[in-house]
Amino acid sequence: MNISRLTYYYRPKRNLAKKKRDAEIADAIEKIAYQYPYYGYRRITAALRRKKMAVNHKKVLKLMKKMGIQCRKARRFVSTTNSKHSLKVYPNLVKDLFLERPDRLWCADITYIRILTGFVYLAAIIDAFSRKIVGYAIGRTLAAKLPMEALKMAIRSRNTDSLIHHSDKGIQYCSHDYIDLLNANDILVSMSAKGSPYDNAFIESFFKSLKAEEVYLWEYETYSDVTDRIPYFIEDVYNSKRLHSSLGYMPPEEFEHIFIEKNSCNVYSELRQVSV
Repeated sequence: MNISRLTYYYRPKRNLAKKKRDAEIADAIEKIAYQYPYYGYRRITAALRRKKMAVNHKKVLKLMKKMGIQCRKARRFVSTTNSKHSLKVYPNLVKDLFLERPDRLWCADITYIRILTGFVYLAAIIDAFSRKIVGYAIGRTLAAKLPMEALKMAIRSRNTDSLIHHSDKGIQYCSHDYIDLLNANDILVSMSAKGSPYDNAFIESFFKSLKAEEVYLWEYETYSDVTDRIPYFIEDVYNSKRLHSSLGYMPPEEFEHIFIEKNSCNVYSELRQVSV
């Protein structure tokens, strides 16, 4: 027929409907990336699917590359633990612990937030099962009063039956007042073993997300900046909106709600399994 091989294999260009769909996906990606600049393509894919958009991660990655959207890299995390003291320390109770429900294991730690005049400190407690921040406090010093306030907040709103509280061996968590408060609420005390920095990985992961997705974006200048923004990020973003890959791309509050709604620990196997 005197036609070229190229003509034989020619395929028409994508139709307008396909282009329109790609544009809609790109617009949705841009909005999510703007709100959560540290979301990678997999988490953005999960967010799109929650919006009832049928798309796979390869498509999202391709569009993100085409749009020049990249996940921002986190800065280095610095520990503030001071374990050089003569107070009593406690054994590690969480090794190989199986988590079957919320309020089985809380992990606590303190981090710093830099401002123009120095540092502000944040003490936080996370539920290891749901990844929800159940207590937090902000202060100007590393005094034991700071984590005490976070612990009191958590106790007021959560169930402490058969609960383990895990932390490092920092002086704040070994203080008599802190230990007395745990004992008064029948909370078991657990501390990271020497040379085992990953025992408290749940709260460390939260601090990493906090710094990368909130603190480094705003570059706080004053103490008021911290007290205004941090509660908002914890309560309105991290606990209620931010998608966690370890939770099947659900926010902690939604994950807990589903678990409680099922009203059975048997459903745990349907959601996720965690060993510490």
